[in-house]
Amino acid sequence: MRNYLEYEDKTKYDFIKYIIKAQNGDKDAMAKLVEENQGLVWNIARRFLGRGYDKEDIYQIGCMGFIKAIRRFDANFEVQLSTYAVPYILGEIKKFLRDDGPVKVSRSLKELNVKINELQKEYANKGKELSLMEISKILKVPKEEIVLAIESAQATESIESAKYSNSKSNNDLTLIDTLSTNKDEANLITNKIAVQKMIEKLNDREKKIILLRFYKDKTQSEVAKILGVSQVQVSRIEKKILEGMKRELVS
Repeated sequence: MRNYLEYEDKTKYDFIKYIIKAQNGDKDAMAKLVEENQGLVWNIARRFLGRGYDKEDIYQIGCMGFIKAIRRFDANFEVQLSTYAVPYILGEIKKFLRDDGPVKVSRSLKELNVKINELQKEYANKGKELSLMEISKILKVPKEEIVLAIESAQATESIESAKYSNSKSNNDLTLIDTLSTNKDEANLITNKIAVQKMIEKLNDREKKIILLRFYKDKTQSEVAKILGVSQVQVSRIEKKILEGMKRELVS
C-alpha cells in the first residue's frame, strides 16, 4: 500500500493540511492517515510476532506509535511521514514488550481466564465449586486449555525468592541457587585457584605484566610504555611466564 504522502494527486500543501487537521483533533483525518499507512505498521509489527502476543495487539500498539508520530510531525523536517514514524512505531512496540511483565500471555488466554473467573463466581454464589471437567463442559473448551488459562494468570515468582531451607546451616536457598549453569563449575574454580597460586610465585614485574595484559586488557606496547621497557622485552617475559604456567598445569 502506498504511503499517503506518495500519492501523485496529493500536493504537499494538501498533505500538510491533512496532518494539521489530525493534529487539531480531526478523527477522520487521523483515521485516514493510519489507514493509508497500515502497510508500514504491519511490516514493523511482523518483526515481533511469535512472542506470545496476538498479532492484532502488536499491530494496535504499532498504530499508537504512528499516531504519536503524526502529532509530533512538522513539515519543516523535510522528511516523509513514513520515514519519521518508523522509530515511533518501533519504540512503542518495544516499550510494550518490555513493560508488559515477565510472562507473555495471549489475548485469547486472557479472555478465557475472564470467562472462567466469571463462571466460578456465578456458581460460588450458589454455593457450588466447579471442577475442571465441569468448567470445560460448560464453556465447551478442552480441559487442557482451561488449565493453561488458569495457570497463565498465576503470579510469577522471582528466581531470587527463597524456596528451600537448609536446617543445618540455617541458610535459605533461592531457586536460582538450584539451577545448573551447564558449566563444570568445580573445574573452573580449581583452575582459577591454580592460576592464582602460579601468579603469586612471579616477581613484581612479571605480576604487573600479567595484570596489565590479561586483567586490564592492555597491549604489549602499552605495557612497555608503563614499565619503561621495550615491547620486545614484554613479549619475551610474557611468553616465558605463559610457558611456565602451561607446564605446571599439565604436570
